[in-house]
Parts: sequence; structure tokens; C-alpha cells
Amino acid sequence: MKEPGDNGMGLPIMLQALDGHVPKRTPIWMMRQAGRYLPEYRAVREKAGDFLSLCYTPDHAVEVTLQPIRRFGFDAAILFSDILVVPHALGCSLTFEAGEGPRLVPVTNAAELAALREELDPGKIDRVFEAVARIRAELPRETALLGFCGAPWTVATYMVAGRGTPDQAPARLVSFIDPAFFAALIDRLVETSARYLIGQFRAGADAVQIFDSWAGVLDPEAFRRWTIDPIRRIVAAVRAEVPGARIIAFPKGATLSGLTELVQATGVNGVGLDWTADRRATRYALGGKCALQGNLDPLALIAGGKALDGAIDALMEDFHGAAHIFNLGHGIRPETPIAHVERMIARVRGS
Repeated sequence: MKEPGDNGMGLPIMLQALDGHVPKRTPIWMMRQAGRYLPEYRAVREKAGDFLSLCYTPDHAVEVTLQPIRRFGFDAAILFSDILVVPHALGCSLTFEAGEGPRLVPVTNAAELAALREELDPGKIDRVFEAVARIRAELPRETALLGFCGAPWTVATYMVAGRGTPDQAPARLVSFIDPAFFAALIDRLVETSARYLIGQFRAGADAVQIFDSWAGVLDPEAFRRWTIDPIRRIVAAVRAEVPGARIIAFPKGATLSGLTELVQATGVNGVGLDWTADRRATRYALGGKCALQGNLDPLALIAGGKALDGAIDALMEDFHGAAHIFNLGHGIRPETPIAHVERMIARVRGS
């Protein structure tokens, strides 16, 4: 691990950490930092009319991505979009029901997979790339821009079930009953997700994050097959086109052994930790291998006060001297008070 002061030739501190440096100040951003807890976001959401219009209209996507940077001055902006843009651009019907989440027409067999596009629809995806380019042009130089995609396993779970389910049993069952189809679905998502991330880098993203929100429901062997190997292939494909691409993996719910194996197999620059991760054990295992991102419990942020202060202080102590990126252990919740976010940022930056 590189020492404080060896700061990567003036790079934004977020990128310093991803390059293995220990910045003079801990970089901070939040998953879902552009979202429903902000009144300015809700105003744009109402103007857009529906969620997909918000994602695909560059004016809207740029505005909501920049809102938390203007308000809080985070060290990274993350593109406002959704992980299901990829299956939608492959031809999956997609709607978002108020209060119920996404709804897709399920893809459960080889014939239904064959009916989808081989490549992403440029009529949809090019609008995302336009938003990336415009965001990068408007961001301060010191603020990194993150792109992202969903990991193939997590995206596949939504495609198979047509919606989110408590333990993603539909996808797990299909992977046992028809492994050839499920492997083909994962292959399609590996190829298209890699192209999607490459496009984001070329449009101006400084780094990307791969969200595997449902990695924690997999047993160790399935985790290797459906989480580690697809992410490894995406990282290799992206770096073949974008040498040195900075990539973070966030396999929510992964065990420490799973995280360790993932980092070793994929070579990602950083790994996101959910709030259940053992920070000290993870630092001991991985602190010299990649940046560690996380992992404040989103409920501690809602609680505020001394509970929030204590959680932040413990986290900062555990990661002191490491290449650490402060973040939540999952996305910020809509009911989070803005004053608590302000308190969190001030305490992290005062550490």
C-alpha cells in the first residue's frame, strides 16, 4: 500500500484510493446518492413522468447526477441510471410500478433468450453515453465520475423472475434445472455489460462499479460460477479495450472467503463491503490488495446523533491508514434526513 502524500500525481482522491494510494483525506460518496431523499430529485422525477424517461433523457439524468454534488460536495458522482437498462436495451419489456419495483416479461428458456437482441439497442444506450459525457464536462475536476452496471447474476435474477424476489429462488432453480440456458443468459450479459461499461469509459467515466446485489444468496460453488467468473470476464474484456480501467465490485452479502477469491480472480481495484462485513478481518485479508469501500449501515445514517457518530468513528478507526473509500453498506434509504448526511460528511472529513 502506498503512503499518504504519494497521491498519484494530483488525481482526484477517489481515484488515488482505487490506485492503491492512501489519500490525505478519505474520499466519500454514497450509493443511491441521487435519489428520493432529496427534494430536488423528486421534482425532476415528477417532471420526467416515469422512471425510464428519467434514465434515458440526458437532461434529466445529468441534473439528478449533479444534484448531490452541488448540495454535499461528494468526492465522486455516480451516473444516474438503473441496472436493468441492459436487459431493456436487449429487448426485454420493462416497467417500474410505483411502490413495487421493476417488472419485466420473464426470460426462462433458450427460445425466449434467442428472441432478444444480440447487442444493446443504440437508440437507448447512446442516450446514457451522452449523459456520461455531459456529466463529466460539468463536474469539478477533483470529482470523479463513476459509471456502473449490474453484475450478470443479479441482472439475470430479475430477468428470470420478472421482478425482485426475497431469495431469488426462480433464478437459482432455473440454474439447476436448465444450466445450459442459464449459462447462455449469463454469457449474453457478460458480453453486453462489458460493452456497456466500455462505452461509459469512452464517454468520460473515470471508474465503474459492478453491482452484484444478490451475490449473498449463492452457495460457495455457485458464487464462483455465477458471480466471480462473470465479473472476471467483464473486467478482462473492459481492460482489453480500456487499459488500466478502474473497476469496483460490490458483491453484497459475500463472505470474506468469497471476497478474497473474487479480488484474486478478477483483479478489481476496489471491493464494496456491506454493513455486515467484518472490517478488521477484511482489512487484514485484502487491505494490501485493493481499495476497501464502505460500509456504514444505512440505518445508522437514519438514526443520526451519537449512534451515527459512534458508527462513523469505529469505521474510520478500523480503516485508518488503508486505501479506503467511505460509503454506506448499501444504498441510502428514501427516509434518511438530509441533516444526517451533512453530519456524516462533516465527521468523515474532520477525522
